[in-house]
Amino acid sequence: MGESVTHSEGDLTVAPTLRFLHYNDVYHIDPSSSEPVGGIARFQTVCKYYRQDKKFQGRPSLITLFSGDAFNPSLESSITKGAHMVPVLNELGTDVACVGNHDLDFGVKQFCNLSNQCSFPWLLANVLDPALGDNVPLANAKKTVILTASNGVKVGVIGLVEREWLETINSLPPNLVYKSASATAKELVPSLREQGAEIVIAVTHQREPNDNKLAEKTPDGLIDIVLGGHDHYYSHTVINGTHVLRSGTDFKQLSYIEARRRQSPPPDGKKTTTKWDFHIIRRDVTSAIPADPAMQALNDKLTSSLRSKLEKPLGYTISPLDARFTTVRLRESNIGNFVCDLMRFHYNGDCALMASGTIRGDQIYPPGVLRVKDILDCFPFEDPCVVLQVSGRALLDALENSVSAYPALEGRFPQVSNIMLEFDPAKPPHSRINWVTVAGAPLDLARQYTLVTRGYMGRGKDGFDSLLVQSEGGTAKELVHEENGILISMLLRQYFLSLKILGRWKHWDDHPTSQPTDQPTNRPTDQPTSRQTDKPTNRPADRPTSQPASQPTNQPGPL
Repeated sequence: MGESVTHSEGDLTVAPTLRFLHYNDVYHIDPSSSEPVGGIARFQTVCKYYRQDKKFQGRPSLITLFSGDAFNPSLESSITKGAHMVPVLNELGTDVACVGNHDLDFGVKQFCNLSNQCSFPWLLANVLDPALGDNVPLANAKKTVILTASNGVKVGVIGLVEREWLETINSLPPNLVYKSASATAKELVPSLREQGAEIVIAVTHQREPNDNKLAEKTPDGLIDIVLGGHDHYYSHTVINGTHVLRSGTDFKQLSYIEARRRQSPPPDGKKTTTKWDFHIIRRDVTSAIPADPAMQALNDKLTSSLRSKLEKPLGYTISPLDARFTTVRLRESNIGNFVCDLMRFHYNGDCALMASGTIRGDQIYPPGVLRVKDILDCFPFEDPCVVLQVSGRALLDALENSVSAYPALEGRFPQVSNIMLEFDPAKPPHSRINWVTVAGAPLDLARQYTLVTRGYMGRGKDGFDSLLVQSEGGTAKELVHEENGILISMLLRQYFLSLKILGRWKHWDDHPTSQPTDQPTNRPTDQPTSRQTDKPTNRPADRPTSQPASQPTNQPGPL
């Protein structure tokens, strides 16, 4: 089955006491175009292997844990508001989940509606909503749960998130109370132990550094393993005796975990404490894995009504478009350049700034046809572009926020148009930028600039406080409000349509009174870049060459 061992300890000749599956951050139910391809049908095949294969007969039944983010963003969720993921999560045999930030993208009411249809509990111990009562978690989620394995062993689970989790959600109730993850664990885990939990697992939705802090700040033995989400990569470490694991993303990876009981000497004459040896297997979901028929049938049912429209060719690209998270969240990308240029040209702004978390494709789109599906998959968010008038100081603060968490794979990392900047990641956060130019001139802190960005950022989300609009209590003046803005996915569709129409104009100079002297082109004359100090410029060699699906021979010049 193509397994790879991530970590191994203990005597593997002894049958495991417990068996777990872990996955996190799943969005696209269809397989992608690059390996590992993922997709729910092949993912289910792997799950069923660990659940049903003869190799595991006589061993404890699997306990499946999910670390959040399923209901958004995806192509399907833009239509279903996340409802299509409920049967998927249930069919995968999920036993418990942590609430992810994107699970609340359609509001708390919709999350409650979806979670009530799930066959497992959702946990969130350290974000409280006073409107629901004293010490009640947001969305009436549970704080902890005890699961009983098929052999009778009790497993305590607690759900925890980071403070930054709150900043990434579009709409939340007022007056929420955030409690430290480590303090919450210290408060609640002893009760799990008192109820008979022999092992305690934290399912979390926070960046890896915050999972590491959780392990560092809790006593050895309080939490046995942290199963994290929010990051979209695979990672494992052991900190202060606690395992910290995240299991990839998007149905492309999962972790199979065997836990074997190990008796530890009693500390200071106290009773013996149970410690655990973990054998952790990473599984990549590749195209070599056959699709599970039942899950493929569910996949087809969920997507059939959309498929014919979504498979329609929209345009094509000559250059590969790199939308991988490991690209767009760490460096300049050609797809980021392309989209930011379109945003700026559409509104005739001075510059454009887009958080890289906007780009959700997490793959390289190869040269060839671009379908409607590709565009909506890559840009599924429903908040439109906005145009703001901001000071140079506010723009600098926004750019500082964009690079403040580098090299973490944060969605706030910038993609820009008509902006050049240099930053030094060795400097303290919010003091990293060495210089900035807009339209080739040094940034003037006192000048007012016309900035094209996303409504999400205009609401001050993800640390973009300096872009908060006046209607929300900020200082940015709204020139184009969200109500009148255009979705990025629609902007791209209009771009390809316009090229197709222009390409049908066969006689450019037949009507000099109504046509420009020179053949128009959609190619920007200035090309932005961002780079880090003492590192080569991460700028692609050229902008993507993107054209409409049906290309006449008299097509205008490429982008």
